[in-house]
Amino acid sequence: MTEPGRFRDRLRQAPPLVDPQAAAARLADIESAFPVGFLDAPLRSLLLALAEHSPFLWPIVARNPARFVDLASRAPEIVNAELIARQRAASGAGDLPAVARALRLNRTEHALLVALADLGGLWSLAMVTAALSDFADASVQAATDALLAEAAALGRFLPADPDDLQAGSGLVILALGKHGAGELNYSSDIDLVVFFDPAVAPLKEGLAPAPFFAKLAQGIARLLQERTADGYVHRVDYRLRPDPGSTPTAVSLNAAYLYYENLGQNWERAAYIKARPIAGDRVVGQRFLDDMRPFVWRKYFDFGSIADVHAMKRQIHAVRGHDAIAVAGHDIKLGRGGIREIEFFVQTQQLVFGGRRPALRGRRTVEMLGILTDEGWIDATARDELAEAYGFLRTIEHRIQMVRDEQTQRLPAESDDLERFARFAGFATLAEFEAALLHHARRVQAHYALLFEAEPDLSAAVGDLVFSGTGDDPATLATLRTLGFRDPERAVETVRGWHFGRRPAVRTARAREVLTELVPALMQALGGTADPDTALDTLDRAFARMPAALELLTILRSNERLRLLFADLLGTAPRLAETVSFSPHVLDAVLERDFAAPTPEPGGIAAHFRALLGHPTDHEDFLDRTRDAARHLGFLTGARLLSGVLAPVEAGRAYSAIADTVVGAAYERVSQAFFAEHGAVPGGRIVVLGLGRLGSSQLTAESDLDLVVVYDFDPDSRMSAGPRPLDAAVAYNRLTQRLVAALTVPTRRGHLYDVDLRLRPGGGQGPVAVQLRSLRAYYETEAELWEHMALTRARVIAGDAGLGAASLDVISAVVTRPRNPSDVYGAVRTMRALVAEEKGDSGPLDLKLAPGGLLDLDFLVQALVLAHGARCPDLVGLPAPDVLMRAAGHGLLTQDEAERLRAAYRQFDDVMHWQRLMVAGDPGQASTVALTRLAVALGMPDAAHLRVRLDDHRAEVRGLFDRLLA
Repeated sequence: MTEPGRFRDRLRQAPPLVDPQAAAARLADIESAFPVGFLDAPLRSLLLALAEHSPFLWPIVARNPARFVDLASRAPEIVNAELIARQRAASGAGDLPAVARALRLNRTEHALLVALADLGGLWSLAMVTAALSDFADASVQAATDALLAEAAALGRFLPADPDDLQAGSGLVILALGKHGAGELNYSSDIDLVVFFDPAVAPLKEGLAPAPFFAKLAQGIARLLQERTADGYVHRVDYRLRPDPGSTPTAVSLNAAYLYYENLGQNWERAAYIKARPIAGDRVVGQRFLDDMRPFVWRKYFDFGSIADVHAMKRQIHAVRGHDAIAVAGHDIKLGRGGIREIEFFVQTQQLVFGGRRPALRGRRTVEMLGILTDEGWIDATARDELAEAYGFLRTIEHRIQMVRDEQTQRLPAESDDLERFARFAGFATLAEFEAALLHHARRVQAHYALLFEAEPDLSAAVGDLVFSGTGDDPATLATLRTLGFRDPERAVETVRGWHFGRRPAVRTARAREVLTELVPALMQALGGTADPDTALDTLDRAFARMPAALELLTILRSNERLRLLFADLLGTAPRLAETVSFSPHVLDAVLERDFAAPTPEPGGIAAHFRALLGHPTDHEDFLDRTRDAARHLGFLTGARLLSGVLAPVEAGRAYSAIADTVVGAAYERVSQAFFAEHGAVPGGRIVVLGLGRLGSSQLTAESDLDLVVVYDFDPDSRMSAGPRPLDAAVAYNRLTQRLVAALTVPTRRGHLYDVDLRLRPGGGQGPVAVQLRSLRAYYETEAELWEHMALTRARVIAGDAGLGAASLDVISAVVTRPRNPSDVYGAVRTMRALVAEEKGDSGPLDLKLAPGGLLDLDFLVQALVLAHGARCPDLVGLPAPDVLMRAAGHGLLTQDEAERLRAAYRQFDDVMHWQRLMVAGDPGQASTVALTRLAVALGMPDAAHLRVRLDDHRAEVRGLFDRLLA
């Protein structure tokens, strides 16, 4: 075979210049270092181009002109082979610092060689990328040998063959990306994955394999990429390993198999198309890749993959402005019509069809374009135009990187810099370069669009949103900041964690495919909330709790209105968002035509509940269905409140009606089963009373239920008449316990209500249910005034109507008993001071317990009812604001006092409803963002105005409380 000719004899081209005089002046500084007559016209032109265009290459020449003379005097193919061999042997240079220096010096010379052969037109693109890839292989192999030799010298690594440390080492190093394909670009990172087999690794006894190989991988990266006075060798990227955010730099082969089998993503399948073993035990590495074939190459036509991979590409092009390419600042890799688009064009079809067509499993992009044509998937025009564009764009990529040895594919943004670069790329004018770039980019766009662009577009209109793969895309971080995320890096890592299956809800392949397509639109929706970071955190916590999210993700993908509502819930109403996460189809209620209609009366809510409840098959099914139905109705009420369909007072009535219905249904179901088991009690009756906020129909989204259960029976026949008879008192107390359990026990469908029975006679010490006569006797002889106060809000919830009326008669008699107002007021003041001492409050946002808050108002209203109920019975049974106005009519307050107290009550009650909906945890610790959202919902501009308004109301209420009850 004829030896290739030397460099200077084959040189036929050089980039044109912008400022020949300045370039000539730089060359003049070192021209004397060259042999006389050596710099003929072609060589001189090439050196002038380096002097003008490359701050990276020119100093390499200027520091050692003799090296340039040597390179120009020999065949570049021979020099390339020598440098690769020298790099491979650099592991024997001595200690690690000596190895590092040898590797760097070789790389500097190799970078100059490749640039000269490329710029001079001696090598094709394929030869350039092959030389770069082969040299990178040698670098990794040498670094691996050096680190293994060091470990062997320390007795930590015990090789079977000291002359071949890597064979049988248990170490596997794969190259992925362009390196794996043998298509490495000039200043590229090298994408490596490091695996190990602990079963065969010859390590010192007792030495754990995982930390050994992780440290080895870190050492290889450090040896190659650490910058010294001699430069660097390669930047190493390990982020293509399984879930890089939560795994060490080296992963066991078994762990890798499990990951790819269960959690592997389609972009990782695409990455493994180009994978090849380059260091370590390459036999084991190839065996691993052979075993990975079912993951990469699926036997069926995988059209789910094409949608998923294309969704990742659409994320990159979320900015529709990319449709019109602006050459200045254009990214020739990621931009429209760029290198990545050609790669996706090829790789996606490989993923879809390669499972059945082994010929489509090659690593090289241009080669695969030819195979796709041979196999009939694309025509010759697409092959030729894409191959030509690929060659053009990859060459431009190399020119960009030769300027400063930077890993970038972005063209200069400034016109002067772009003009200079156009010359370095070989064009006489900028106009010619722009025309060529646009020509190729538009061709690529056209072919790519024919293949993919019919896919639905969920891209954000605000900027790039790329979460697939690894690494933080700077444009994505900028987009997230624009959307309002305060910590975009954390947001990217959160979403990337979903793609890696770190949350149970998104561990299935299909869920992650839908997620990939949905994420840009979802992030934009979250950006429209008051606090995008909190909204994203809430969703992440939901994904951690949910066993599966495919249903939710599919619903959100298909409907923008629901997507926006869900985002709003995540940011402002985390409890509602949790409901959606638990039962995604509650979102369907928002699409119903009657969502914006006035809230139905309690009878309508009861009918809706029964329809949702259906026909339970057994008690457990009833409990589950009850929770689902109550959750659905509660979500509907909260969503209506959040959307402005309901006012807070209306929401309170709706929440109370839901509770009434649930308690009634539970009472019916439990009592029917109980009496079937134990028989009816002769003359027996039972009723459930509601007190507190349930009694006044003011329940919030998070209120518990204050209940009192009253029963009665025929005193002449105490035993139930059934297969398992019980004493009447025992029976009704057990029935009450079962009722409470039905309302409180958590099931697989979640939680329903907390129930508080402490307002019954005897409080927490007595029986859970009380007989009517005991109720009457207790309140007539034993009850303290605070217990009478609680009765002012009592009403019947469920059970026997007659007994309910009799119980309310007893309560009415107690409430309207003649009393000395001064005694009542004194007792109420004492009670309020006791509550303040025992419970305190959590600050001015504690609207219930803070001085001047709702407790003061409720105590004041109850004091008015008890003190004046005998003379003014029309005060009994009214909501608190109405009691205040009626009291003014009786002269107990001035009209102005009543108006001010009623306004404060309404304000506090409204805020409490919003707090319970929007603030998770202690409302007194609500964030400024949550308070601002709450303020806006209440018609105020910001949180500061809300705080001022609440402070004013509290001061006013406290002053009136002290004065009126003095």
